[in-house]
Amino acid sequence: MGSISYRNLDQCESFHALLKEKGGVSLREVLTPERVGSYQVPGGGGLLYNYAAKAVDERILSLLSDLAKEQQILEKYRALLAGEVMNTGEKRKVLHHLQRGELAGPVVHEGVNLREFYVEQHEKAFEFARKVHEGTVRGPSGAPFTTVVQIGIGGSDLGPRALYYALEGYVRATKGALPMEARFISNVDPDDAAAVLSSIDPARTLFILVSKSGTTQETLTNAALVSSFLREKGITEPKQQMLVVTSKTSPLAQDPDYLAGFYIDDFIGGRYSATSPVGGVVLSLALGPEVFEELLAGAHEADRAALEPDPLKNAAMLDALIGVYERNVLGYPATAILPYSQALHRFPAHLQQLDMESNGKRVNRYGEPVAYPTGPIIFGEPGTNGQHSFYQLLHQGTDIVPLQFIGFVEGQTGFDREIDGSTSQQKLNANLAAQIVAFAKGKDAEDQNTHFPGDRPSSLLYGERLTPRTAGALLAHYENKVMFQGFLWNINSFDQEGVQLGKVLTKEVLAGSPTDPALTAYARILGVRRS
Repeated sequence: MGSISYRNLDQCESFHALLKEKGGVSLREVLTPERVGSYQVPGGGGLLYNYAAKAVDERILSLLSDLAKEQQILEKYRALLAGEVMNTGEKRKVLHHLQRGELAGPVVHEGVNLREFYVEQHEKAFEFARKVHEGTVRGPSGAPFTTVVQIGIGGSDLGPRALYYALEGYVRATKGALPMEARFISNVDPDDAAAVLSSIDPARTLFILVSKSGTTQETLTNAALVSSFLREKGITEPKQQMLVVTSKTSPLAQDPDYLAGFYIDDFIGGRYSATSPVGGVVLSLALGPEVFEELLAGAHEADRAALEPDPLKNAAMLDALIGVYERNVLGYPATAILPYSQALHRFPAHLQQLDMESNGKRVNRYGEPVAYPTGPIIFGEPGTNGQHSFYQLLHQGTDIVPLQFIGFVEGQTGFDREIDGSTSQQKLNANLAAQIVAFAKGKDAEDQNTHFPGDRPSSLLYGERLTPRTAGALLAHYENKVMFQGFLWNINSFDQEGVQLGKVLTKEVLAGSPTDPALTAYARILGVRRS
């Protein structure tokens, strides 16, 4: 591997060349049937990335390709896969891709082949899930487990939850029923736990406590709340209904009373952990080990596709490059994630954390402030619901927001009927096609209240059907897009110092020793401290 240099975006000649191309493409003029058919590339796992409705042309695409090469983003991806330290803030490797497969040879740390370790933990989860499904592993009462509840927050919740909901309907349609129902407790708000606990049979419920450090305040508080609830229901040994997913050195790993333990290491960041045991245990229990294996295979396909050296044939890289063009040349501050699939209703929330926690940084990988915008604000809602919510601003507001549509030719469950000459799935996709064109081309009217300016850029990630394979590829596509954008901006996409200050101040409040009088005042009006 040749030498790799790290420089800020504004030090790149190709970036300054791109600045001269600002506003040179009108979607109202260029969006043709031929462009729709040719401006797309495969992304792995059966997904296609269509960028016909993005405000780019051959000149801009050529400069974006130059930028990718100037910033050596493919070489940096290969270095990451090979186990080089890419999380410079915490001085750690970044190995979530290795959970799905090996793409750059063995990665060995302190004498341990980490791919073998990750496979071992996956196999352990699969075997445990099979025993639960067979009834070999049961609760203390002797009743079989029928429900699993994951207790975790942030990356220990958002990704696994999004994937469960994404594939729940698929499993019901293909298997007839779920192996187990899944629930999730994340917020330290006790009403979150209360809502979940009121819906389960305590004796038939398995709980998964997820915390890499074993010290996450919200997760440990919820675990204690659940333990208290189980004792009130006559279950004297709650930990015999609890699994832990944690690091081998955490306090949770040292407690032998838990029913079973599954391990991750420091090289798997929380928001990138859905394909580790953080997601693997709950998804294997709720959906089946074979479903999670298919998801891993789809993610691995997308990871491999992201190694394509031509940026214009690499879906994740091209998505990243166009996103940087929109953020840093066109000046757009936000991106909307708009899945036209109800099964993906929690996917935008996962992408919020993935993108904003990774690339919401004001300093480069050396800790020096950068002089340009980095990660965009991410929000979203499934279509067609969003059309009746915030699309008004997207169509006619004063800010242009790039859009990322996600769609599938077929429905997931097979349940549909023809009504008024078309099926519900056809109506859904007709809405999706209409929105892409409406945003791009707009509509002229003398009455400015009914005038649509158009030139609102969008992309479309689509496939035949939302399956475990396509869900894995979709997850990996966005992980790789975020990674490539971090390389382009020369920031560290793999730490999250921005979440730490609030934790410190929270501890001060709860200990009764806030150092800031304003903090004391807010704690008092919120009832944390009465005096």
